[in-house]
Amino acid sequence: MTATDHKPSAEAAVRCAGLHRRFGEGEAAVDAVAGVDLEFPRAQLTSIVGPSGSGKSTLMHLLAGLDRPTAGQVWVDGTEITGLSDAELTRLRRDKLGFIFQFFNLIPVLDAEENVTLPMRIAGRSVDRQWLEQLLDTVGIADRRHHRPAELSGGQQQRVAIARALISKPAVVFADEPTGNLDSASSTQVLELLRRSVDELGHTVVVVTHDPRVAAYADRVVLLVDGMVATDTPVEGEEQVLELMRSV
Repeated sequence: MTATDHKPSAEAAVRCAGLHRRFGEGEAAVDAVAGVDLEFPRAQLTSIVGPSGSGKSTLMHLLAGLDRPTAGQVWVDGTEITGLSDAELTRLRRDKLGFIFQFFNLIPVLDAEENVTLPMRIAGRSVDRQWLEQLLDTVGIADRRHHRPAELSGGQQQRVAIARALISKPAVVFADEPTGNLDSASSTQVLELLRRSVDELGHTVVVVTHDPRVAAYADRVVLLVDGMVATDTPVEGEEQVLELMRSV
């Protein structure tokens, strides 16, 4: 297996160079990420896959400024983030990044529309009503906008979470096992929404997953093994991704 070299590009939404993350010290030390160089072009969906313990979630946390690397650098929308203070990182995540998790993390007492617009209210920014209406329509919850999470199905809750991630027009959206709590039909709907957010709305999406069906919706798949990039290749279909994951 070979890794594809990527020349640094100003057009990348996110990129990293020489990225390492070590946990522990001495003989007990574990290198969860062990020298990763990657970039994620704008308006592209990338899936990060790998066996359990390969470092894919750690890599996502480093790229998103949720964790700090032991060594190396990360740039988000042209800003080098590894030297930022905690307060600066918080502002960057709020303004530049969107997050979609396996657990929807919706506020139970807020309705769907209020959950979607919550990041804007926290940031003290006005909501672009036209963009909000487009988002609610795109994710298919316009008619459920005044329902609270308990009144929505799992698939509908994840659609709310996707709209919430996109409301601030982030430079990149990180999705960690976004279909992990959904049935097959709801999973397909969510994956199609992520695909549309790239193709129709121009967003950059990075998905961490262990599911080849999820990874096959991407433009590109990055395989991590022992904290290093083993393969970086365009997606050709689910069978290709499955064979890639079986190879390790």
